[in-house]
Order: sequence, then C-alpha cells, then structure tokens
Amino acid sequence: MGVNTGRDGAAQLAALALQNRACHACDLRPGCTQVVVSDGNPEARLVIVGEGPGGDEDRTGRPFVGRGGQLLDRILGAVQLGRQDVYITNIVKCRPPGNRTPLPLETETCTELWLEPQLALLRPRVILALGNTPTQYLLQTKLGITRLRGVWHHYGQRDQLYSTYLMPMFHPAYLLRNDTRAPGGPKSLTWKDIQEVRAVLDGKMPEGLGGERPDPGQETLF
Repeated sequence: MGVNTGRDGAAQLAALALQNRACHACDLRPGCTQVVVSDGNPEARLVIVGEGPGGDEDRTGRPFVGRGGQLLDRILGAVQLGRQDVYITNIVKCRPPGNRTPLPLETETCTELWLEPQLALLRPRVILALGNTPTQYLLQTKLGITRLRGVWHHYGQRDQLYSTYLMPMFHPAYLLRNDTRAPGGPKSLTWKDIQEVRAVLDGKMPEGLGGERPDPGQETLF
C-alpha cells in the first residue's frame, strides 16, 4: 500500500508540475487562463482528486478555492485536517469550457501525462475521489457516485507498482446544490464518509472493501 517518497519525491513532483504548466497536449489549454496543477503537502497521506478547475481556480492557479473549495476546507476541518495535511489535484488540470465534464480523450490525455505520474510519486495511504469523474476514472467503472460512495475500494495503478485505498465521496459542488442536513441526506452521508477516511488515516484497516455500504448515521455536521 501507499508509502510517501519524502524529499526526493517532492523534488520530482515540483519538476513534474513545472512540465505540467507548459502542457498543450489537449484542446482544453487554449480556452483557459492557466494550468492548475495542485495544492497542499506533497508528503501528505491523503490525496484528494477532483474533476477539474472552475473559474476561481483558473484565475488563481489553485484547485478548490471557490465556494466548493471553501466547503471542502470545512469538511476537512471537521476531522482536524487542513490544506497542510492533504494534497489536492484534479483529473484534468485545465478548465473545461463552461465547467462541463471533461471529454474521454481529455481525461485520458491528462491522466496519462500528469495524474498517474503524480500518484506514482505521492503514494498516499488514502485517495479521496470527489464525484463521478475521478471515481469512475480511478476505479475504471461506469457506476455513479451514489452507488460507490461510502465504500472502500482498492486502487491500483495500471503498471501494478502502486496500490492503496480509495474512498469515493460526493463532490462539494453537489453538496452546495443539495444543501440539506437531513438524516440520510448528502451532507449527513459525507460527514460519515470523512470520519471513516480520518479513521483509516489514523491506522484503522478499511472494512468491507468493495462490499455493501454501511447504513448512514447522523451526527454533528461540518
């Protein structure tokens, strides 16, 4: 399972990011302001993968800084995690027009060139996949996030040299569109999921890998 690579890995990630920022490999680059590579700690045990940059991210050059990013910060803070404790990136590093879902060729190009090498260097204990696009890519499935969230999965890179635990979770943008704290609602389920992620980061072994989703509960929400 995941083992971070320390200073050498951080230096290699920095070199990879420099190359990434000069990328023009797909049709997304001409329509955005800049390439948004990552944010956070390259030695973090938790890597968060979203879909792609939005308008705020394209403007600032950092992932998850808009309303969705602010909610993500609160979700992490609810289990005593900050940006210094995680590494955040996306499936595609350039903003798709109108914030649309990345096309299959865009996803394939960007992940092969950048995300897969990132994960090979990062080797976190846990990957948190936010929403359909990263979950379906990383697990190579067509199932949606509502079927997959709340259950631990094995993630293995295509070369099988690195594997770790992956937890799918609702994207913060979805939570903003479904802003209810009702028991069994999206925020209630996300609270349960992020608590489980924290427990595994603290040493708990994931249970029920790929099995049935546990029943949702309701406690204090972020």
